[in-house]
Amino acid sequence: MFCSKCGAAVPADSAFCQTCGTPIPRPSLASYPAGNVSPLAGVGAIAYATNVTYAGFWLRFVAYLVDNLIVGIAVVALFVPLFFLMGGVALMESLPRRGGGQLGPGQIAGLLTVILAFAGASLIVHWLYFAYLESGEKQGTWGKQLLGLYVTDLSGNRVSFGRASGRFFAKLVTGLIPLGIGYILAGFTERRQALHDMIASCLVLRR
Repeated sequence: MFCSKCGAAVPADSAFCQTCGTPIPRPSLASYPAGNVSPLAGVGAIAYATNVTYAGFWLRFVAYLVDNLIVGIAVVALFVPLFFLMGGVALMESLPRRGGGQLGPGQIAGLLTVILAFAGASLIVHWLYFAYLESGEKQGTWGKQLLGLYVTDLSGNRVSFGRASGRFFAKLVTGLIPLGIGYILAGFTERRQALHDMIASCLVLRR
């Protein structure tokens, strides 16, 4: 099989040309005789059988806001009991009031421990939420599912947990680009990929 746009050879099970990214037309599932299974059967098969639509920047941004609201609630629910277990209340009561003096070494160490624990809990919850759901059956976080979006590899296949994890941590690189340009790329690149999508070789599609 060859790409109609660039002429490159395309694997039989690919939904996109690996060279130029052009969607490869597929026969609809209805064209398969009764009792036969389409090689495209599975999550997202109908999308590949007809037409592929990339998710644009604004849809992804709204999904991002929904996801961060959900994860934020989860992080707070997890951290509140952790805060009490770490003696956070006693630490707060030991802090000097306004004009009451400087923090001692023990208080500084306690505050740093609480801050690092919160940051660590937040990172773990974010990672598991995004990686588990994007590699799962629905191929998308709850925010993406709400807006009809899902994540695939460059061949249109469901991503593994490892690749979904790589995509999540690649966002750390995307976030280092000034002015959010790494994210804004999703509104201008041919396949609507942000920087972390390019690094992890992933696509975000609309159902």
